[in-house]
Amino acid sequence: MYKEKTMNRVPDSELVLVPGGTLITATSEEGRALAITMARHSIHNIQPDLGILKGGRPNYSTSPDSLIAVSQVIAIEFQTIAAANNYWRP
Repeated sequence: MYKEKTMNRVPDSELVLVPGGTLITATSEEGRALAITMARHSIHNIQPDLGILKGGRPNYSTSPDSLIAVSQVIAIEFQTIAAANNYWRP
């Protein structure tokens, strides 16, 4: 059964738009994880108030449109990362 993750604010010291300062990753899996991290950091930069983020979660977490929208953001981030990594071709 799915267990909801606890929402925590990204600490200011980690709240950078490109974690690690580079889009280069060793694998596509690492690239996908970076895309998710970048999307999360963008959300926390746009809305730094954790209370407001938590307050909206019941609405967007059950809305198919909201879930599709966040998936699109991650896909765009991943597309950029994949291009930066030459699609992990040797």
